[in-house]
Amino acid sequence: MNTPTDTPDAAPRGTASADDERMFDLAPVSLWLEDFSGVAQVFARWRAAGVTDLRAHLLADRGRVAECTQAIRLIKVNRRTLELFGAGDQAALEQGLSRIFRDDMLAHHVEELVQLWNGATSYASRTVNYTLDGRRLDVELQVRVLPGYEATWHKVLLSLEDVSAREQAQERLRRSERYAQGLFEHSPVSLWVEDFSAVKRLIDEVRAQGIDDFRVFTDVHPEFVDRCMAEIRVIDINRQTLTLFRAPDKPTLLRRLSDIFRDEMRRPFTEQLIDLWHGRLHQQRETVNYALDGEPLHVHLQFAVLPGHEHDWSLVQVSLTDITARKRAEAYLEFLGKHDALTKLRNRSYFDDELNRLERKQVHPVGLVVIDLNGLKLVNDERGHRAGDALLRRMGEVLGKAVQAPATAARIGGDEFAILLPGADEAAVEQMLATLHELVELNNQFHSGDPVRFAVGMAFAQPGERLEAALHRADAQMYVQKKAFHANAEFDRRKESP
Repeated sequence: MNTPTDTPDAAPRGTASADDERMFDLAPVSLWLEDFSGVAQVFARWRAAGVTDLRAHLLADRGRVAECTQAIRLIKVNRRTLELFGAGDQAALEQGLSRIFRDDMLAHHVEELVQLWNGATSYASRTVNYTLDGRRLDVELQVRVLPGYEATWHKVLLSLEDVSAREQAQERLRRSERYAQGLFEHSPVSLWVEDFSAVKRLIDEVRAQGIDDFRVFTDVHPEFVDRCMAEIRVIDINRQTLTLFRAPDKPTLLRRLSDIFRDEMRRPFTEQLIDLWHGRLHQQRETVNYALDGEPLHVHLQFAVLPGHEHDWSLVQVSLTDITARKRAEAYLEFLGKHDALTKLRNRSYFDDELNRLERKQVHPVGLVVIDLNGLKLVNDERGHRAGDALLRRMGEVLGKAVQAPATAARIGGDEFAILLPGADEAAVEQMLATLHELVELNNQFHSGDPVRFAVGMAFAQPGERLEAALHRADAQMYVQKKAFHANAEFDRRKESP
């Protein structure tokens, strides 16, 4: 910008012109009065040379932008301008114009020149300037060609409002939003943002009907629970949600929500609604969802109505932590607590508990069968414990197929098994034993090597008799068979001796 040569003489104090001068000088925003006639002449020359696209013309050679800038003549500025840019007077400001208008401003200045080229006599833009000491200023620029100068652009008024504080606050807000979004998107747990406002309206309608016991209401009207589930609107989900539910993208997952939330989820969701009915807006519970490939997922659900939305539940965050591995481990530990790991039958602890349960309930009749594998010690001694374990597993397979609930088959010792048959008469027990013998014969035909052989004893608990006493009778009967087996085996060995 060039120093003005035609600055008008100051008007006498008390005239309208003098008042205008004072208002200009004391205005609370930065004001610049400039002469753009030189820019008009540059534009005329370029048009004559055939330029039609000014933006492309300027971007092709940034020196052309500088040519336009240098054609602008500064007429005067007000006090606020000197304060804003840290200049002692207008001369100091003009000497530092190259430090004020630089860097980020060039791209904005191209767009401002394009507006003038296209015939605009006023426009606004957001741009960047710098104070003389190098501090960045974000400013809102208003430009107007003053009336009467539309043809020559001899007088153009510019106002600059310093919006740096506002822009910095907005940038902090944008950074905060990016940070929050990053935490949401990259959280190691599945996060859902949901709108429960329709659910709240449904619950409020039920309350308005005079319903007091909401639990009874949901038991009587399960369709209400279904309707509430259908009214939940999912606003957003994060990346871990796609990973957890094995969804390729958000649209696919949102389209298949009915495949995720089904079956076992109804009861926990009903409890969630009951908690909401009672005003509990922060909840946690374990539930079951399903991945899109159909695999059940055990999840720990945490639910919270976000602050500021307690009145309508329009913004809710739900986090789901995958606890499937933990639940499987718990189930396995529970299985081991009640089952024999080798045969998969019930173990001695469970068998004793079941004996006590049947005795407390005074169930009659109760059939008891005791089974002992024959020759297991010999197999262990001659062929190793792996061969012996194979016989035990095969016996477990046979008993697992032969014994059906409410009967219970258990491994109660190293080579000893027992069967509890509550409510069974002698004919039912005989039929079960016949099935057992048939399955053992089939098993021996299927497996090469040592056959499964066993001794068996049977007894029935009489009214008033302890089950332990009946079990002892069955055990004694089994040992009679086992003794006979060993006697025959010894006789066979003697016959084979030379």
